[in-house]
Amino acid sequence: MINRRTVMVAAALAAAVLATPVSAQDKSIVVSSTTSTQDSGLFGHILPLFKEKTGIDVKVIAQGTGQALDTGRRGDADVVFVHAKSAEEKFLAEGEGVKRHPVMYNDFVLIGPKSDPAGIKGMKDVAKAFQTIKEKQASFISRGDRSGTHLAELAIWNRDAGIDIEKDKGPWYKSIGQGMGAALNMAGASNAYVLSDRGTWLSFKNKGDLQILVEGDKRLFNQYGVMLVNPAKHPNVKKDLGQQFIDWLISPEGQKAIANYKINGEQLFYPNANDSNA
Repeated sequence: MINRRTVMVAAALAAAVLATPVSAQDKSIVVSSTTSTQDSGLFGHILPLFKEKTGIDVKVIAQGTGQALDTGRRGDADVVFVHAKSAEEKFLAEGEGVKRHPVMYNDFVLIGPKSDPAGIKGMKDVAKAFQTIKEKQASFISRGDRSGTHLAELAIWNRDAGIDIEKDKGPWYKSIGQGMGAALNMAGASNAYVLSDRGTWLSFKNKGDLQILVEGDKRLFNQYGVMLVNPAKHPNVKKDLGQQFIDWLISPEGQKAIANYKINGEQLFYPNANDSNA
C-alpha cells in the first residue's frame, strides 16, 4: 500500500531530478569580450581557474569592442570585458552597465614587413610613423570593425597624426571589417602595416615576414575594463554570478592569474585593478 509519506518522498525526488539540470545551467554566464582576450589565449588560461574556484562556466562571445558593447545593450551578455574607455563610459552613461572596473593593460604595436617600405622601423613617435605610411602610400590594413584596436587606430590617424583618414585614404588603405587574426594574416599576405594589440601578436602563429616596427609610444597604451550589464534594464542578467566573475578578476587571485599568463616567457597583460584612474 502506498502511503502519504511514500508519495511525498517520490515527489521530492522527482523535483530534485528535474531541478538538477536547471541548477547546473544557472551556473554559467555569458561574457561579451574582445577578440584580443580570446585570440591571445588569456581566457584559455584564466577561465579554468575561475571555474575550479567557483563552479561557474563562462561562455565567451569574442567580438570587437563596439560589437561586444552592443551585445550587452541587447541584454545578450551578463558581463562585458573590453578595451575602449570612452566607449565603456558611454555604455555606463546610457545606463547599460552598473560600474566599470579597470582590470589590466598591455599595449598596441605597429606591425609591418621586414622590408619596411615606409622606413618607419625604430620610430618612437607613432603619429609620425602613420604620417610616413600615408606619404609613402604604403599598404595599411585596418580592422574596420569598431573594435578597441580600430578605435585606437582611428585616434592615431585623426587626433595624433592630424589626418582625416576617411577623407584622405586611398587604395593603399584597406578596411576589412574583421578581427585581429584576419587583419594580421592579410597584412602578411599583402606586405602591409597593421596596428595590433601585443597579446594577440605574441600568440599569433603565422608571423611570416611580419615584425614589430614601432612600439613604446605612450599613446599605444591599451587599458581593459569590465562591467556588469545592468540587471535593472535587462532582468535576464545573472547579476550574482556575473558579479562573482568581476570580483574574481579584480581580486589578488584573479590579478595574479592574469600576470602569470605568458608566451615564451613574455608576459602578455599587466594587472592594474587597483588603479582607480585606469
